[in-house]
Amino acid sequence: MDDFARAVEDGLKLSKRLVLPGGLPPPRPPAGMDRTVSAAAAAGPDARLLPTAPTAYAVVTDPAAVDTPDVPSYQPYVYGRLDPPALIPLQMKEVDLAVECALDTALVTLRARWWLHCITRSRECDVRVVVPMGEQGSILGAEVTIGRRSYNTQVTEVEDHTLENTLKIESGGLLKPQLFFLTMPQVEGGADIYATFRWSQKLLYDNGCFSVDIPFRFPYFVNPLPKVFMKREKIQLTVHSGFSKEILLQGTSHPLKEKGRQGDKLSFQHEAVVENWSSKDFNFSYSVYSSDLAGGVLVQPASLRDYDDRDRFCIFLLPGSSNRKVFRKAVVFIVDTSGSMQGKPLENVKHAVSTALSELVQGDNFNIITFNDELHSFSSCLEQVNDKTLASASDWMSTNFVAEGGTDIMHPLSEAMALLSNVHDALPQIYLITDGSVDDEHNICQTTKTELINKGSKSPRISTFGLGSHCNHYFLRMLASFGKGHYDAALETASVESRILKWFRRASSTIVANISIDAMTHLDELELDSEYIPDISEKSPLCMSGKYQGTFPDTVKAKGYLADMKEISIELKVQHLKEIPLDKVLATQQVDLLTAKAWLTADKQLERKVIKLSVQNSVPSEYTEMVLLQTFLDKVDTTQKVKQKLKGQKGPDEQRIPLHGLKLGFGNKDATRENLTTGFGDMKPPERSVILQKASGCCSSLADCLCCMCCIKACSKMNDQCAIVMAQLCAALSFLGCYECCAEVCCGGSDS
Repeated sequence: MDDFARAVEDGLKLSKRLVLPGGLPPPRPPAGMDRTVSAAAAAGPDARLLPTAPTAYAVVTDPAAVDTPDVPSYQPYVYGRLDPPALIPLQMKEVDLAVECALDTALVTLRARWWLHCITRSRECDVRVVVPMGEQGSILGAEVTIGRRSYNTQVTEVEDHTLENTLKIESGGLLKPQLFFLTMPQVEGGADIYATFRWSQKLLYDNGCFSVDIPFRFPYFVNPLPKVFMKREKIQLTVHSGFSKEILLQGTSHPLKEKGRQGDKLSFQHEAVVENWSSKDFNFSYSVYSSDLAGGVLVQPASLRDYDDRDRFCIFLLPGSSNRKVFRKAVVFIVDTSGSMQGKPLENVKHAVSTALSELVQGDNFNIITFNDELHSFSSCLEQVNDKTLASASDWMSTNFVAEGGTDIMHPLSEAMALLSNVHDALPQIYLITDGSVDDEHNICQTTKTELINKGSKSPRISTFGLGSHCNHYFLRMLASFGKGHYDAALETASVESRILKWFRRASSTIVANISIDAMTHLDELELDSEYIPDISEKSPLCMSGKYQGTFPDTVKAKGYLADMKEISIELKVQHLKEIPLDKVLATQQVDLLTAKAWLTADKQLERKVIKLSVQNSVPSEYTEMVLLQTFLDKVDTTQKVKQKLKGQKGPDEQRIPLHGLKLGFGNKDATRENLTTGFGDMKPPERSVILQKASGCCSSLADCLCCMCCIKACSKMNDQCAIVMAQLCAALSFLGCYECCAEVCCGGSDS
């Protein structure tokens, strides 16, 4: 993302040309922020210029267009173009955030209005809106209105848009994981941009407490002048516990007032005129009171637009706050050390595994296996956790975590299961970490599934972790499903260590194992999206969904085994829901699980089910695509538009542009064989923005310095050749931020 941050940095320099109404300069950092801004700047442009809240940018290729729309100011004229373009953050007029929390998911709707304050009214430029989403964020839709033009996203079946997508690659999609953007072309200076974005994200869970964390830190330079616009901030929050338990407020980042409490539903609101937009993320945390394991069965009838006429259900279990004993562990880490793991990825994995090992306790056992074309084991057997073995393991990893060779997953997986075959007094667990995709993935799934079934209740848990986009995340998801374990992924190098540790802590904190639900005995038909029920971890709630036919009884029972091998029975009350949008809450999880099943079985009916579920709930999938529709409002017949949307047809005045980066794909075996290391979303730092100059005269060239009047005054002191050289030097220096150097060089010019 260095190129994005540098484009914003160049845009902020360009915005210094602006003189706002009343002759005022652009907004400066509020008092007390100087030290923070300086510290962020010292950490590099990414630290302060990547969007930390929904932000709109003017995409500027022609610096001469930069001026205030209504009261043009005197500006030195500039020739040339910016390649790549600069990004000037737009001032925001309004913001409205609405959050609905239910089960383990938050549904977020954000509305905002920006104005194109930096482009003269007679000129146009593209406008890019970037929306950072929270934990495991998934975009659900967007609408943008500018004058008589309307843009909105729609999920449709995949069509052949290869050429169009190539030409319109900057129109929208993901800049990086959890960073969605749309670009609207040719927006007139001074125009208002109205936008609505909807996405889902996972609630964080820790020590019995749920929390939602939404990027909501607006930089000072998007604040319009208070004398020009009144800034009104609005936040609405609704919380559903999911079952009849008391909700306890734990903390909030913004001043919320409770507006209503009805059963297991709470409503809060904040609305105020503010001096500056929010400078901190929106965070809200709450707990659902339960002294022990608790849960419920939530059922909802199929809607009229549902692709499946069976009713929907969700089984939700909370670990409670009773500090139950965690199972003893026998752990084997399987770590990919193929050539593609070279550098930071493998270094971050090593640090994460070292930390994970240090969190094991006396009585646990462990081993480490690295694999590429060959297999290397820390020990020929499981080792007991103590200071000596952990120190030896650390030394061994320093020597053996070397990236080279190819990728072979089946061999180390079989070796790990053999190591754990004689474990009797602990829960056997395998942690597989890989960045590659291999040819025999279907065979690995089938072989592993058969072996786990044969071992019965003593089978090892298999948790999987994927790094980057070259591995097959659906293969890893299925492997974890068979193994009653946990799946997670890191699509950026910087998040590898933290995500591995969260994944390990969740998977290694089992308090109830071998869970069964007796609902099937009461129903005509019950289909779980995942046929294997994972264990209950003290670090996360358990959420299972599916479809059923028949009538649920008033209660069902969930049974399992505790760490002391005593059986536990949990009574789950069945609730018929009306208010919670269960289909929206569960849609992303269902699409992912059903896609993994469809990949493994090559079942075309399952693929069709994924497509219908994806289109119905506006959730992108591997078999659908999200497109951006452009419509001219004064030419639209509303009734006709609704009919066309329901049929998936394109209107006569609509343009469909596919959005990119929203799919993981089913792995890249060619990239794995070639050991390519570009499977992460990290982008290579590009060259600095360069003005492509036409030296058509001393003044016009030197004016490319944008704001250096000394350069213009120096014209009479230089000959043509010197002027051209000085102009090129000044342009380069000005975009590096060296305005004083530029002035010193230009003003120090001589007649020769």
